[in-house]
Amino acid sequence: MKKLERELRLKLLEFQRNEITEHHVYRGLAQMAKGNNREVFLRLSEEELGHYQTLKEYTEEEVSPARWKARWYLFLARIFGVTFAMKLMEEGEKRAEAAYMEVAAKIPELQRIVHEEESHEEALMAGIDEERLGYLSSMVLGINDALVELLGALAGLTLALGRSRLVGLVALITGIAAALSMAASEYLSTKSEGGAKSPLRAAIYTGVAYIVTVALLVFPFFVLSNAYFALGLCLLDGLLVVAAFTYFMAVVRGLRYRRTLLEMTAIGLGVAGISFLIGWLLRSALGIEV
Repeated sequence: MKKLERELRLKLLEFQRNEITEHHVYRGLAQMAKGNNREVFLRLSEEELGHYQTLKEYTEEEVSPARWKARWYLFLARIFGVTFAMKLMEEGEKRAEAAYMEVAAKIPELQRIVHEEESHEEALMAGIDEERLGYLSSMVLGINDALVELLGALAGLTLALGRSRLVGLVALITGIAAALSMAASEYLSTKSEGGAKSPLRAAIYTGVAYIVTVALLVFPFFVLSNAYFALGLCLLDGLLVVAAFTYFMAVVRGLRYRRTLLEMTAIGLGVAGISFLIGWLLRSALGIEV
């Protein structure tokens, strides 16, 4: 019986650590946020502190937060947005629910805590207003268009020109021009829709996403002398960009990661393959030697 009580106590202490850690995360997010978002995070912070105090009544022990974990989530919130950080934290909470429910058979009070976290956090999350999520479609447009167009152009240019830096220079000029064109098109499209989105901000999100993707794709052609090796590294860069951004979308939108990743990868590599073939055919037909 003592062994069972010891195991139960260790689990409760672990739950306590999770609750006080989340309290510090939400308090940190409240300090970063403004307006209604600040109120949402303060309420979540107080709720987690209340859960910590409830668990403390059983353990009769103070527990320190996992400060490295709190700093990590706050770092993610600053870089990728609060919704992304909170969704990741929610995934960790879902994995802990089974352990909570197991212990709840001995301490029914835990069932109330689990229910509160599920209902309250879902309701409060719905009240969070994050600007960058409203422009997620603009970022998707910029990244997808840059990947599809530039991967294809780089594949064709590599076979048609053969010189690494020349391919990189032509692709960079093409990419910057395409980014400006895409940003202008997004501005006009958003303005014509007449919604709540700012046409200027939509254009900026699209253009910046496009240019960052272009820079990542053409970089290998300026550091490697062999154009074909550079193309291989470029394709790897493209896959990493797709994987990273697809993961971001999957987390904040609740999408199926593998399916979306396979779809975007197939489109990008398919266009690149077709463009490479066109470059080879044109080079052979025109008798160009490089």
